[in-house]
Amino acid sequence: MATWDERYAKREHINDQPHPLITKFVSDLRAGRALDVACGLGRHALWLAERAWKVTAVDSSPVAMQILEEQSREAGLSLNLVDADLERREFVIEPDAYDLIVVCNYLQRDLFSSIKAGTRIGGIVIATIPMVDNDPNIKPMDPAYLLNPGELRAEFTGWDVIHSFEGKLPGTDHRATADIVARKT
Repeated sequence: MATWDERYAKREHINDQPHPLITKFVSDLRAGRALDVACGLGRHALWLAERAWKVTAVDSSPVAMQILEEQSREAGLSLNLVDADLERREFVIEPDAYDLIVVCNYLQRDLFSSIKAGTRIGGIVIATIPMVDNDPNIKPMDPAYLLNPGELRAEFTGWDVIHSFEGKLPGTDHRATADIVARKT
């Protein structure tokens, strides 16, 4: 299996659009400080920066960070890029620091408490994370990186849940996901 650096070096997903969940729920928010967790090639970080968000984008792939730096420079955007391994705690999410935290296709269960603490009162967390999916046509994945039913929503008990979804989108053959948009109260 190719490493993340090898995958990013191929630039296969360099022109991917932001996830519809992000564009739908962020478009009407007042820009503030945002964190893109495990940002990869930075489709969300770039989109947010284009809309005047002050974005910190974190990923452990130096290749992804280099590509994202090139793209942001070419677009005339300013991003705070952090090449750090989240699992090794090379980046610490500051408490009450962000108006928006985005987590897309990344699961690190022990990071949820830091994500919640790092969100300011009134701030939003948007997450879309792969789930356990018993569909025989779906590529197997390590279950350590897959959410169980109800798990994501349970993480945000006590928050104002604006949107929550689990499953497959109609007409797609992708793995089931758990999605949440939650505001810290």
